[in-house]
Amino acid sequence: MSNDTLDKLREELDDLGERLKRERDELQVKLNLAKLEAREEWDEAEHKWEHFRAKAARVGREAGEASKEVGAAARLLAEEVKEAYRRIRRLL
Repeated sequence: MSNDTLDKLREELDDLGERLKRERDELQVKLNLAKLEAREEWDEAEHKWEHFRAKAARVGREAGEASKEVGAAARLLAEEVKEAYRRIRRLL
């Protein structure tokens, strides 16, 4: 292989290496941000999960209209937790 050919190959590989390094660095930053965002989503979902459990437990203790209202609130919280879990899955 001639020196010119080797020089071109080295230059091409150097350019490729720089592009890959830049892309790697960008992805690493995005991954770290996604982890942070996923953690924040998780913390919020955990808070809602605890509220859901408390409301669900109240339904068993209360009767009549109050129980229906608490049940409706619990169902709403369950949907919010479910959606938060979907968002977390997408981030991971």
